[in-house]
Amino acid sequence: MFNKLKEDLGTIKKKDPAARSWFEIVLFYPGFHAVVFHRLAHFLWRKRWYLLARFISQFSRFLTGIEIHPGAKLGRRLFIDHGMGVVIGETAEIGDDVLIYHGVTLGGTRLDKGKRHPTIGNNVVIGTGAKILGPFRVGDRSRIGANSVVISEVPDDSTVIGVPGHVMSVGAMVDDLNHSDIPDPIASAIECITDKVIDIEKEVRRLRKEIDANSKN
Repeated sequence: MFNKLKEDLGTIKKKDPAARSWFEIVLFYPGFHAVVFHRLAHFLWRKRWYLLARFISQFSRFLTGIEIHPGAKLGRRLFIDHGMGVVIGETAEIGDDVLIYHGVTLGGTRLDKGKRHPTIGNNVVIGTGAKILGPFRVGDRSRIGANSVVISEVPDDSTVIGVPGHVMSVGAMVDDLNHSDIPDPIASAIECITDKVIDIEKEVRRLRKEIDANSKN
């Protein structure tokens, strides 16, 4: 338990340049508080102390603005940055070294009691406001762009953006979700259409010249 807490503190210190000391993190970081409360709630949940586990999770939600169901499984060195509005469902599973920004939802799309929330691989970064909905896997080392809505499987080493989310690249990673480096599918589509229009205009002008030349002859 203490080793996990030490890892969590070290991860936040490494990934957040605003964190000046471990003492500051312990006092003022709601993402750290939410993970600590969840570890206790999850322990009680596995022991079938469901009511007490839910009480702790709701108390944590009240304090931090982060809602993590006590049944969710969190990996090591999870960092929830800022965290307000994060929701993690009961059957969600999160791997190691995952970074989650505020407003993220790991939600379900079913009403049955089986697996209905996503499984997040290791070293995944989930951008602000992203929604990952359904019982599928997001592959290791993937990046989910801000405000994306992901409703299907994501391969390892992928970058996903859009509504619904589309895999824009596999293998070519965006370092820690630098959004200025993420390709824009709308801009790319507009650029492609513009190039086609220019080609068509050139062809129309050429044909007009041919017609004019033939008419003079």
